[in-house]
Amino acid sequence: MIAPLRAFRHPQGGLAGCWLILVIAAALAAPLLTPYAYDVQNLPQAYQPASAQHWLGTDEFGRDLLTRLIYGARTSLSVSATAISISVLCGMVLGAAAAWFGGWLDRTVTMVVDLSWSFPEILIALILVAIIGPGTTGVMIAIAVAYIAQFTRLTRAQIMTLKGETFIEAARSLGAGNAHILFRHLLPNALAPVLVSAMLATGDAIILEATLGFFGLGAQPPVPSWGGMMSAGSALVFKAPWVIIFPGLAVAVTVVAINLYGDALITELDIRSRLRSGA
Repeated sequence: MIAPLRAFRHPQGGLAGCWLILVIAAALAAPLLTPYAYDVQNLPQAYQPASAQHWLGTDEFGRDLLTRLIYGARTSLSVSATAISISVLCGMVLGAAAAWFGGWLDRTVTMVVDLSWSFPEILIALILVAIIGPGTTGVMIAIAVAYIAQFTRLTRAQIMTLKGETFIEAARSLGAGNAHILFRHLLPNALAPVLVSAMLATGDAIILEATLGFFGLGAQPPVPSWGGMMSAGSALVFKAPWVIIFPGLAVAVTVVAINLYGDALITELDIRSRLRSGA
């Protein structure tokens, strides 16, 4: 069975996986799911509660909230997933190179990683967004940089353990070069823990993206994001509470689903014992 599908064996993994599939499918098929445009204002319909025409109500500009929630999922999920993918790629390359070659490279990478690890991700992201500027590109880069240290440390620990195994010595004795050993033997065997960690980090990245969006540093209007919608709804909490409640629920349920699915996958792949053996 394909490894990610094994989490569906667990009730919590199956339920969480179904929710994630639903959210991703809705984000991809957003234009087909709603007759409304996310950026067209209809002021006479502002502050409308849930109805047959607008299932989740409307916001302060009369825009359909369900439509903006679905398009907001596209923004929030794509930014978070892309940022974590960049972090994983860079972190695995840095961690593998540091562990395999050692010496000054290992000391330098470890020093930089430990230094960045001492700062919270939100602080690093805020500093980088302030330098780069607000918008989805700036947030994506900021989140990617903020999480590189996590995957560098994890990859380095895995490679340090694996490079002493017998099959690595055998490959080296047969004349395999450094690149061949790294990319054909070490990295594939270190991939599972890193990918599971990346899945869990995606939930944190969604919260971080929503936080930056809440501060007005994420996707700029009229492009919707869950954090930006919550920011707009914070001023309407007593007049139109649904404007902030539904985006907040979307963030909370999605992040919980990612963590439940990740926990089920960790159990199925026995990641914890592999990490303990690599400690």
